[in-house]
Amino acid sequence: METALVIGNFAVFFTIVLGLYRMMRGPTVVDRILAFDTVAISLIALVVLMSIRWNTAVYLELVLIISLLGFVGTVALVFYLQRTHNAENPNPENKP
Repeated sequence: METALVIGNFAVFFTIVLGLYRMMRGPTVVDRILAFDTVAISLIALVVLMSIRWNTAVYLELVLIISLLGFVGTVALVFYLQRTHNAENPNPENKP
């Protein structure tokens, strides 16, 4: 059981590192938003794994908080992108 948790922690940490790399180097804003979601979900997995390792349910409330912050952050970014896209293209009827 301990070996599986250590392997899981390394896998989740590697996922977080890759997500942070994609957030910095993403060619588009959509790539950065998806990387942000990946990092948020990986942080949730890391907290769950640590809660299992320490045999406590205290940190599971932290999972709810991270989930809420990740969701609100994603919605805010998409809302911002939609507003900036509408500002750049005020007349959608003249599409090529």
